[in-house]
Amino acid sequence: MSASAKPDGAGWFGPAFAVVAALVVFRLALLPFAQAEIFVDEAQYWLWGQELAFGYYSKPPMIGWLLRAVTDLAGSDAAFWLRAPAAVLHGITALLLAGLAAELADRRTAILVAASYITLPLVAVGSFLISTDTVMFPFLAGALWAWVRVIREQSRVAAVVAGACVGLAVMSKYAGIYYVLCAGLAALCVPSARVRWGDAVAALVALLIVISPNVIWNIQNGLSTLEHTMDNADWVRDPGKRAGLNWASLAEFAGAQIVVFGPVLLAGLLWSAVRRRSAMLLWFSLPILALVCGQALLSKAYANWAAAAYLAGTIAAVIVVRGWGRWAMGASLALGTGFAVVLVGATVFAASLRLGDGPLLMERYLGRIEMSAEIAARAETAGVTTIVADDRDVLADLFYRIRGRGVEGQIIGLEAYARPELGRPPNHYVQSHAWPGGAGELLYVTRRADPPICEGAEALEPIIPREGAFRRRPQQVWRVPGDCWGQ
Repeated sequence: MSASAKPDGAGWFGPAFAVVAALVVFRLALLPFAQAEIFVDEAQYWLWGQELAFGYYSKPPMIGWLLRAVTDLAGSDAAFWLRAPAAVLHGITALLLAGLAAELADRRTAILVAASYITLPLVAVGSFLISTDTVMFPFLAGALWAWVRVIREQSRVAAVVAGACVGLAVMSKYAGIYYVLCAGLAALCVPSARVRWGDAVAALVALLIVISPNVIWNIQNGLSTLEHTMDNADWVRDPGKRAGLNWASLAEFAGAQIVVFGPVLLAGLLWSAVRRRSAMLLWFSLPILALVCGQALLSKAYANWAAAAYLAGTIAAVIVVRGWGRWAMGASLALGTGFAVVLVGATVFAASLRLGDGPLLMERYLGRIEMSAEIAARAETAGVTTIVADDRDVLADLFYRIRGRGVEGQIIGLEAYARPELGRPPNHYVQSHAWPGGAGELLYVTRRADPPICEGAEALEPIIPREGAFRRRPQQVWRVPGDCWGQ
């Protein structure tokens, strides 16, 4: 479908909104009953919101700002308020994509796009765990819609909106910059996707203005997030030694996309590429997939790293799958809805869900409250009020339980710090919350088997959970002098 086409898509909003709202309300209604605990990344994003800045150790600032706004309005830092924005943001994204589909195709396609997106497996997971992808998606969807307006109407205002939306997406997650590359490739390869140079410059200027505070922050903080991004890419630091043809990694990533996007829609997206349908949309989807596949081949890539591909990809796929017949579209929606319901059920019964005598299926989301409570109990027994740890997962939950308002398992009267490290900080806690040293004694919790190198260190009983996130990550516990790392 050409971006310059003007089909009749009127009347899509009511039905699309009803479908999206029903699933969003369903997710929000069951969220308070979720037994899955706050994950390490969620706790870290929350902490960023307590320390407002234009950037953080590994990500741009938008998610921290969002969580700070929501929790301040709610007057609580409880898990529900950290996660509730996710379902709402995905609902907004679904409606933005539906609106674009109404312009590019027709009313029925718009409704099916809304229903397909809101039931995507990646959206089901993203509606339960707050993530930078979730915060980025509405801005990318808005940018895509605005860019189509630029193509069709040569609108300078739409160009500025598109650039600003991409800038806000980049302020949410750096993957938002993909859309700049995608717009350029679309202009090169699809004549109908070309815009005036003035509009392109206006969009770029708007983008640069929006992201400039984060650029300045990075310069002032040793390019922290750029360094972290290079750590994720891994091979870019030393291509000769670290890069290789890792076919197993590529196969794993490619296979994961069947689960992330759904088998029917993924088949529709790939068939759209074969048939060269929805050409402009494909250039906002397939290059992202290709780039991340390249990363997976050279090193590794997590399943969600290409998530930005599935915004335009959803519209392109629905256009194709709808043409296969009602059975295909019905199968896709049934699979997505089924996964969404099962996932919500899994979070509600996370504490008891297992296969036979095996470990808990969602163990990585359990046991964190118990670990923090046990550490607090050890500190009380040892008669200390300061805890130093070197495990990011332990630190994330401790900070959340100690500083959060109205959180489950709240800890009173203790302070937590990261163990100081030489060289570049390995995480946000070492960068911003390293133990500065001091008098008295403190509790040192560590994954390391080696004892701390300081006089007066006393070994205490280790913490060895039987289940949950720390089942395979026991923590050694020591009572050490406050100047242990300054000797």
